[in-house]
Amino acid sequence: MKRIIALALAVLMLASLAACGGSGSGKYKVGICQLVQHPALDAATQGFQDALTKQLGDKVEFDVQNASGEPANCTTIVNGFVSSNVDLIMANATPALQAAKEATATIPILGTSVTDYASALEIDGWTGTVGTNISGTSDLAPLDGQAAMIKELFPDAKTVGILYCSSEANSQYQVDVITGYLTDLGFTVTPYSFTDTNDVASVAQKACDSDVIYIPTDNTAASNTEAIANVVLPAKVPVVAGEAGICQGCGVATLSISYYDLGYATGLMAAKVLTGEAKISEMAVQYAPEFTKQYNAPNCDALGITIPGDYTPLEG
Repeated sequence: MKRIIALALAVLMLASLAACGGSGSGKYKVGICQLVQHPALDAATQGFQDALTKQLGDKVEFDVQNASGEPANCTTIVNGFVSSNVDLIMANATPALQAAKEATATIPILGTSVTDYASALEIDGWTGTVGTNISGTSDLAPLDGQAAMIKELFPDAKTVGILYCSSEANSQYQVDVITGYLTDLGFTVTPYSFTDTNDVASVAQKACDSDVIYIPTDNTAASNTEAIANVVLPAKVPVVAGEAGICQGCGVATLSISYYDLGYATGLMAAKVLTGEAKISEMAVQYAPEFTKQYNAPNCDALGITIPGDYTPLEG
């Protein structure tokens, strides 16, 4: 009888370890697919890992992979995560989220640095919750506030050019929304879209026909700020950016969020999903709680722009 009880206990212990993580090592295995390397997405990934590590310690292990800006690579990466039976996928940026959605309907998926889940996932009648194996955090800044920032900083401007990547659904959403706000403020708005890194500079040159350029939270633009700066700064055309990383590279001002904090919030959500404290299908998409007016001091000095006192300088 003692041998039977001991055997039963051993079986229960093995089952418990297997249930603890898909890797079979007693740990939760989390796959992270990041679209491209740039400061905003890097910060979100770091915040996610820090939060999850703080909550679960050495019970979690990460497989971090970067798609180098290619959506097709996101598909390859997340399919690999599914094959290795990870416990959760963190999709950093819209193309990564879209690839993860196509790859699995059962493994929990948390997105971050995703502007609009409804357009990214083609959801009609958006209620704030996806309702499937997907949830996450949104990097949507108040577009009405960014439009008001342009009016505040450049009251005499007549035209605004919007520079963005046409293949990014998150960018197209922002363009559509902020165009309405800018038009209501009396600006003439012209979109200038590029398809990939090869035509960023040439399209940016065309956008310099505008009094002011606006760049939304666009991953391709964020990866090519030096090329954009080499065009707009000599042309003396100011750029107002949707996030701090783009502003740091080629802009003069932004109303931005902390991507580290956004990733951290995503990590806290992941901990609840992994431990069973919350069901991902019931988790509403979360938004950044704070927004900060920031400015790029060197670029403002170069363009002779005076910034109001309630803006804080970007560091770095």
